[in-house]
Amino acid sequence: MRRYILQRIALIFVTATIIIFLVFVFIKMLPNYHQAVLGVDPETRLLLEEREGYGKPILEQFWLWFKNIVETGSLGMSLKKSRDVSAILMDRIPVSMKLNITPYLLGIPIGIGLGILAALKKNKLTDHFVSTGVIIFISVPSFVVGTMLQYYVVYVWKWLDTPFVLPTVDFVVDYWRGITSYIMPVTVLLIGQVAGLTRITRAELTEVLTSEFMLLCRTKGLTRGQATLRHGLRNAMVPIAPGLIGGFIYIMAGSLIIERIFRVPGVGSVYLEAFQNFDYPMIMGYLMFFTVLGLFTVLIVDLSYGLIDPRIRMGGGKR
Repeated sequence: MRRYILQRIALIFVTATIIIFLVFVFIKMLPNYHQAVLGVDPETRLLLEEREGYGKPILEQFWLWFKNIVETGSLGMSLKKSRDVSAILMDRIPVSMKLNITPYLLGIPIGIGLGILAALKKNKLTDHFVSTGVIIFISVPSFVVGTMLQYYVVYVWKWLDTPFVLPTVDFVVDYWRGITSYIMPVTVLLIGQVAGLTRITRAELTEVLTSEFMLLCRTKGLTRGQATLRHGLRNAMVPIAPGLIGGFIYIMAGSLIIERIFRVPGVGSVYLEAFQNFDYPMIMGYLMFFTVLGLFTVLIVDLSYGLIDPRIRMGGGKR
């Protein structure tokens, strides 16, 4: 196990280096890259040219950029905000987490519960009703659901007075106004989370319920519900649980579309702002941070398979 983990960590650094280098090269090759740099404050421009070696060979520029990260712990300086990229991310990540943590935590029990219900009632009215809802909400883009909620809830029904999130509201002074501004984006994110989790839970559990060991459980006297909860659900969770663990990066990364629609000043919105403003150091810092985080998340997901199903041996399939 130790050898496997060390090999995976080494592979993570190799993979991350290749990905980040390719992105670095592609960004440097953009035709308007130097124009974007020329448009910033002269002092910031001189600092960037000295720090990142503008005009030098691409390999030397990449080495200087990586060396600065190792020595200073900085992911670079934003061209438009004149701030350290890591400081900007640390300011925005809590905002995205505050928006995404609620639908993530609520979506797990609701999605798994509906998936179990649909699997147990396969080909019955309940299953058809749940499956139809899942198909609709998976097929309809989240920005359509969000826009429709804004239009009807705020402008037609007038249940809320603003279609946007109010992150600057003091929850101590005006708790209700602050909470209600998060209702619509949380609802949109929750619908997507529940629909996806319901679909995969129903599919996996339906397959497990037709297995021979489930028939053996029934012959030993267990009811269908007992056999499903004690044995069927555990086997069905093998492909489901790692995805739930991997969802942690989704909480931190935010939602580009939802944050844009509801004007949430999170990580997703700052990423879009960086593209619109040609803020290439911001884009590089963002991609590096979440590339490394995503690769380590994949490692944790792979290790979780062995905890969920002891028969799975890391790097060797099943015993």
